[in-house]
Amino acid sequence: MIVVTGGAGFIGSVFVARLNAEGRNDILIVDNLGSSTKWENLVKRRYVDYIHKDAFLAMIEADCVPFDVEAVVHLGACSATTERDADYLMENNFHYTVALADWALNKGVRFIYASSAATYGDGALGFSDSDDVTGALRPINMYGYSKQLFDLKVLRENRTSLMAGVKFFNVFGPNEYHKGDMTSVIFKAFHQIRETGRVKLFKSYRPEYPDGGQQRDFVYVKDCVDVLWWLLTHREANGIFNLGTGKAQSWNDLITAVFAAMKMPVAIDYIDMPEGLRGQYQYFTEARMEKLRGVGCPVGFPPLEEAVADYVQNHLLKGDPYL
Repeated sequence: MIVVTGGAGFIGSVFVARLNAEGRNDILIVDNLGSSTKWENLVKRRYVDYIHKDAFLAMIEADCVPFDVEAVVHLGACSATTERDADYLMENNFHYTVALADWALNKGVRFIYASSAATYGDGALGFSDSDDVTGALRPINMYGYSKQLFDLKVLRENRTSLMAGVKFFNVFGPNEYHKGDMTSVIFKAFHQIRETGRVKLFKSYRPEYPDGGQQRDFVYVKDCVDVLWWLLTHREANGIFNLGTGKAQSWNDLITAVFAAMKMPVAIDYIDMPEGLRGQYQYFTEARMEKLRGVGCPVGFPPLEEAVADYVQNHLLKGDPYL
């Protein structure tokens, strides 16, 4: 059995689709569906069972998991960078991960977990996933800190050779529809263009970046799950790795690609950034990818324009956009 926590979420459900494509249906999905629309991400998927995240944690803590588990791919977390409840993030993102990791390592179960590029904070120390750099990072929001805490625990206890962690950069693609304000700018831009023919982007407040010239490492979810599949099938590949394309591009580049995919002329309005975001806004992110390549991962990344076109034309423009 492969356990996928967050299996009804964005990256999790696309990873389950990747497992299904490889002929793996022996999957246990762990999540918290509640009253959200995440269940729609599961309609096309094949899996053995679904268990609420709290029920699964109770099984772990009582050591009574009624399955023969081959691997735990831990993608479940509160991913809202604007979440202010620090105690909730400590329990849901940090302590939950600690419990799963301890159980998996004690059982000899493969453990892969999601970290985040939010651990890099304002980027002042760069974006190297070297173990020597990780301890010096200073996240600028509580979400990033909740991810950083587990990375530090892995390093402090010398467990980097026993598990694989991935620092996701700006992921976009199908099955993100339930995320509300946390959906990608591509998703938001697509709907703005359909409704108004225009897109709104934040102005820049740093002179070295023009409006819309702020740069991020945008990575397609389909490429992310290819990396996760590779890590699942290569138990010898361990450590904490960046997962981006390794090439930063501007918001203007991104939005131009959306307009092109929709076959419409580019029309961008630059608006003021909310005061609350200005102090924690990342103007530049770019994953250093040498470490992942160094362990033999062969996954490549298509040009941004191709990835955006696939998302827009093969998903967002379809009546059934789900993967």
